Amino acid sequence: MIYNAPVKEIRFALNELAELPSICSLPGYEDCSVDLVDAILEEAAKFAEGVLAPINKAGDQGAKWSTDYSVTSAPGFKDAWQQYVESGWAGLRTPTEFGGQGMPALVALATEEMWCSANLAFSLAPLLTLGAVEALHHHAGDELKAVYLPKMATGEWTGTMNLTEPGAGSDLAQVRSKAVPAADGSYLVSGQKIFITWGEHDMADNIIHLVLARLPDAPAGVKGISLFVVPKYLVNADGSLGARNDVRCVSLEHKLGIHGSPTAVMSFGDEGGAVGFLVGEANKGLAYMFTMMNHARLGVGVEGMAVSERAYQKAVEYARDRVQSRAIGSPDPAGVAIIQHPDVRRMLMTMRVQIEAQRALACVAAAAMDRAAQHPVAAEAAKNQSLVNFLIPIVKGWNTEQANEITSLAVQVHGGMGFIEETGVAQYYRDARITSIYEGTTGIHGLDLIGRKTFSEGGATALALLEETRLVAAKLAPSQPKLSANLTAAAREAERCVAFILETFKAQPQLAAAGSVPFLKLMGIVLGGWQMGRAALIAEGKLAEEGADTDFLSAKIISARFYGDHLLPQVSGLAAAILEGAGSVLEMPENLF
Repeated sequence: MIYNAPVKEIRFALNELAELPSICSLPGYEDCSVDLVDAILEEAAKFAEGVLAPINKAGDQGAKWSTDYSVTSAPGFKDAWQQYVESGWAGLRTPTEFGGQGMPALVALATEEMWCSANLAFSLAPLLTLGAVEALHHHAGDELKAVYLPKMATGEWTGTMNLTEPGAGSDLAQVRSKAVPAADGSYLVSGQKIFITWGEHDMADNIIHLVLARLPDAPAGVKGISLFVVPKYLVNADGSLGARNDVRCVSLEHKLGIHGSPTAVMSFGDEGGAVGFLVGEANKGLAYMFTMMNHARLGVGVEGMAVSERAYQKAVEYARDRVQSRAIGSPDPAGVAIIQHPDVRRMLMTMRVQIEAQRALACVAAAAMDRAAQHPVAAEAAKNQSLVNFLIPIVKGWNTEQANEITSLAVQVHGGMGFIEETGVAQYYRDARITSIYEGTTGIHGLDLIGRKTFSEGGATALALLEETRLVAAKLAPSQPKLSANLTAAAREAERCVAFILETFKAQPQLAAAGSVPFLKLMGIVLGGWQMGRAALIAEGKLAEEGADTDFLSAKIISARFYGDHLLPQVSGLAAAILEGAGSVLEMPENLF
């Protein structure tokens, strides 16, 4: 199960579609350059291929919980983490003032794709740690930052998000964990949290839990949630580790996939209260946690795309090697590699083009995130923040929903052998399933997209992006008339759906909500087409240059054509469901289900 990091594809997405040179020119990114990023990509590929990918299958055996509440990581993971930290990968995007390298989110995303493809379960530890660093960097006081960020920024200590409770999943208003003030200014935290990714392990010396809990006088609902730092080990004044805190992993979940990533049930305060420290102001914890969520949700979108890439590579490898049946229409009875069969080609192309589109859209979102954070012109920063806000639910939702389809196609390419664990492709199918669930289910992101991201701003960002799509379609008309026509038609259908949401969301919100996930998928396909169209135009231009990489650039154009022929026509069906199908979603009486 060899993994080959798609460095050439990633480089094209970064430089040509996400416009890396302009990101490197932003204030604060002066140390970033295209040449440096090329070197980073090459080294990241070596680490992903040589260290992370070989232990992915062993990781499927899972981490092990012991009755002393400790967790032993999957075979090879602890050593890989030490190499990861020593090589400086953990600090790539973290702030320079705390020992990180301060690279743009766009650059970090490229390496994160490789980690996720090579070993999805392992990649979750740095993802959660980076999210915790982001939250503390933006919202914690200087004292907390000084204690925790230097070790977290370098990966010596890891971080977690503790949101979910047995009675509080997506509805965090139901959080019941408590934090009682102590005489020394700290708090005693008690309660149980579930689904805590990498909540306990043996890879790092300390684990820094970010925990949502309520103060005694907190108002009800989400307005009464505060955020606390609760370390596994307390930290002494000199920075050394002190006593074990009153926090323990009482069990690990038995899961469908990502077995190498321990998903913990965490209990706080079984012996009187876990010592915690308030982050920022009281009762603003949910807002602080959302600082982590944009980055985390983009990261999960990358996960979906990345595990799809790994499954695609495995399917291509198998299709080239597996000989079965004569070529259709051939008089020669000899069997041929199944990659020559049209339906196998269809499946491989369906996988390939969606991955290309998803990678491009994720990179565009990451570039907008960098511009929103660093652009010196306030209006440009605000415009890019609106773009980030709109794209995040699409990248997260569309990439991960399609990961279920793409990894399933990889199993199908293998036929019966795909259903056998030894082949390895089944692991990607199982691992992919969680990506459309955690960090918000697709249904939640669909509602977010139609409400906070479309209706609340009068469709401004959606319509601006669709206008960009129309402009690309117009430029394609001379050389790619069919792709141009399909992209234009898809943008038109999307505009009709935006108008429907604006008309119905306030007066008849259930009608709009009934089509929220189809709208998310529709926008993913259309905006993916926007990026595939851009890629085709860039490839056409570069083909005319001396020394052009003819095979690579020609493949870009072929992929765009396939996307136009097979993906963009799906938009009309989704639009029909959104515009005309809401009634039948709601019609069936509850007792008849």
